Amino acid sequence: MYTFVQKFHSGWAYIALLLLVIAIINSFMGMSSKKEFTLKDRKIALFGLLGAHIQLLVGFILYFISPLGFSGLGNMKDAALRLTSLEHPLINIIAIILITIGWSKHKKAATSEAKFKSITLFYGIGLVLILVRIPWHLWL
Repeated sequence: MYTFVQKFHSGWAYIALLLLVIAIINSFMGMSSKKEFTLKDRKIALFGLLGAHIQLLVGFILYFISPLGFSGLGNMKDAALRLTSLEHPLINIIAIILITIGWSKHKKAATSEAKFKSITLFYGIGLVLILVRIPWHLWL
């Protein structure tokens, strides 16, 4: 089971990152061109949000069944183990919280520009945090 969840988490990451990048680019282009926020824009942002949340849920499952996850918390001197057991999960939780805040703020915004801006800003910061804490040595 561990191998399947780990492979799914790694594979789904490509989809989740792609969905976030598409949502950010779409929102940035909408904000730059001062276009009206449409149902299509909302769906693109929603798919980015859903992709990130699915990745988080699978990551939680992996964290508790993996030998590199929860059980590795006692050995913080090992940088690779610290990355997978503490830094990667914590930073990615923060990133997905920011993405969720961006989604919530866009729903409350009155103007299209404000909707695009909140998605661009919060999804963008979330994406940067995710990219910074990916364990590249295990992923590629």
